[in-house]
Amino acid sequence: MKSGPAFRACAALLALVVLAACGGTDAEPSAGPGGLEKTTLTIGVSPTPSSAPVYIAERKGFFKEEGLTIKTEIIQAPQAVMPKILNGSIDVFKGSYVSLINIQGSGAARIKILYDSLQGAPGIAGVVVMKDSPLQGPKDLKGKTIAVNSLNNLGTMVTSAHLKTQEVTPEQVKFVVVNFEAQLAALKNSQVDAAWMVEPFLSAAQQAGAKLLLDTNTGPTDALPIDGWAATEAWTTKHPKTAAAFQRAVAKAQRLAATDRAELAAVVPLYTQTPKEAVMTMAMGTFPTSLNATRIQRVADLMFEFGYLKSRVDVASMVVPVPGRR
Repeated sequence: MKSGPAFRACAALLALVVLAACGGTDAEPSAGPGGLEKTTLTIGVSPTPSSAPVYIAERKGFFKEEGLTIKTEIIQAPQAVMPKILNGSIDVFKGSYVSLINIQGSGAARIKILYDSLQGAPGIAGVVVMKDSPLQGPKDLKGKTIAVNSLNNLGTMVTSAHLKTQEVTPEQVKFVVVNFEAQLAALKNSQVDAAWMVEPFLSAAQQAGAKLLLDTNTGPTDALPIDGWAATEAWTTKHPKTAAAFQRAVAKAQRLAATDRAELAAVVPLYTQTPKEAVMTMAMGTFPTSLNATRIQRVADLMFEFGYLKSRVDVASMVVPVPGRR
């Protein structure tokens, strides 16, 4: 058998070629810094204060520290951009937990929750009417038209939970879709009788002549988890290191959002029409600094109660554990 130096060198070279050919798919030659599977992300955000942590993370360089470059796209609800989510045009997106759990429960996509965003507090959302409206209380909404940003979502569910205490069923009101930005005009033009609004639209409407008929973050929905950051299961499976990098960056920003109103005031005007001064004083929910499946399960249970889900959804199966700080 030949065993000279030249033969051994050729054999070693041949082995390297074979290994490269067989192992190329696992080597991730195009992986970014830190082995990230993808370094540029498009993130779907809503024009509400709960999107602030992404903007804070960008402004503070937290994404850059993780090797990520982000682009944002304003969305009203994940369901409205599902084709983009499914084809990868949008990587990570923020949605109300009602939206995220609805998508999971319907089978439209398997969803993974990457981080919590906002938990409800009094004054941040509610049903409003114009000051000259004859409607004086929640019970008066029976038979009326209520604008919401999307159907079978957070607005319809929390409103329904409160109407139930007034012995009014969801079938006894008419929910219609009107984007947050257009709701005040719809009220003024009598296209709708009432509108479910969130901050900063709620404060703006009240300053323009609307009155709060029902605070939907009290009573049966007090401290209800509002929304969070998510991606599809297929995306997180394909990009586990990228998902972890996103989680770490947002976790840092979330801690700032939770403790420093000035950080919120610096970014919210960048993607809403709310001036910095208003952000400093308006009602704001709380920004949780942990991802708690038990807390979010409360939303899924309410959804099942009101028929949004055909069967119960286990939120724990949707949560991606948050990696430790680096």
